[in-house]
Amino acid sequence: MQRVLITGATGLVGGHLLRLLNSDSRIDSIIAPTRRPLSGVSGVENPHDPQLSDALALVTEPVDTVFCCLGTTRREAGSKEAFVLADYTLVVDTALTGLRLGATQMLVVSSMGANARSLFFYNHVKGEMENALMAQQWPSLTIVRPSMLLGDRQKKRVNESLLAPLFRLLPGNWKSISAHDVARAMLALAFSPASQPTRVVKSAQLRAIAADSTLAK
Repeated sequence: MQRVLITGATGLVGGHLLRLLNSDSRIDSIIAPTRRPLSGVSGVENPHDPQLSDALALVTEPVDTVFCCLGTTRREAGSKEAFVLADYTLVVDTALTGLRLGATQMLVVSSMGANARSLFFYNHVKGEMENALMAQQWPSLTIVRPSMLLGDRQKKRVNESLLAPLFRLLPGNWKSISAHDVARAMLALAFSPASQPTRVVKSAQLRAIAADSTLAK
């Protein structure tokens, strides 16, 4: 049985993943630290604080696996500093919390194009985040890099709404992917041992894994 820590449970991918975890018989317990209380979810331990790092500090029970689905945009965050807090600092804090609690596996949502050498701020921060997690030397670290995410957000992102029709037509890793499929693939990957300590799973592969996991049921 698996004891799980998940951050980003109020977000697009995280919300789907939390529901999948909560209905999976292989999961023994779920701890979901959030900034605001979760609603409509039972059987989940939910330490919460407006400062997510403080909510993470409240967690003391051991866990086996960490899922991190935190992510925003610079526009939504309001500034570069706020974006770095959400997409780098809090992701690293999640990982450090998992290590403190004895976790041996972490799965994290990054982004297609993540590269610490990128001239694009968003991709650069995502790449720096990935490098920071790899430096922690997890026994098992899975980085998923989806393309444009499709799904019903509480707050619409104008650029995504405009570009979504185009990304549905693109091939391979560029083709958009539903947040539900990303969540489904992450759950399947958590129970699929990797041949290397770190694996990077791109968008096309995420779609295939999600489809396989659906057919297996």
